[in-house]
Amino acid sequence: MHKKYHIRPALEADAAILCAAERRIAETPGRLVSHPDELKETAYAEKIRALADIGCYLVAEKDGVIVGHAVLEPVASRLSLAHVYTLGSMVVHSGADGQRAGSALMRALLQWVQQQSHIERIELRVREQNTAARRLYEKFGFVLEGRFDKRIKLADGSYLTDLMMAWFAPLPPASSTTPQRPA
Repeated sequence: MHKKYHIRPALEADAAILCAAERRIAETPGRLVSHPDELKETAYAEKIRALADIGCYLVAEKDGVIVGHAVLEPVASRLSLAHVYTLGSMVVHSGADGQRAGSALMRALLQWVQQQSHIERIELRVREQNTAARRLYEKFGFVLEGRFDKRIKLADGSYLTDLMMAWFAPLPPASSTTPQRPA
């Protein structure tokens, strides 16, 4: 039986929990791009505030405990890119792996996107070796668009490849008032 999650908007009061979770995950080289000491609680509170009106910052709770979070934000303030958003973070907190928190978050993000008629494309980057995340994104319709070899350099001098994936909003149904071509 799969577990139910309460998905809600992130609050500034969640910043310490979100930062601590990402610091723990970042301790494993390559899981996140950031190193643990680069992650600052104040940056999380600022991001939550900044996205309140222009993006979507969600947390997943199980039994009142935050077990994951996800951030969807505009790529740029340029008019020609207003239809493009990026999945800046999708983090399942340590101990909640494999319990479908990521699926619950992605479902909620895409529901939010459906209410935003201007969003037509979501981009993300994922480590090539993160097969669980790649499967999740593919399950929700993301497609591979490219690869960035040697994009992330680890402390031991080795490199990781990032993959670029994208999701496209479904086309609206054809209008019944569309003129028909003569037979």
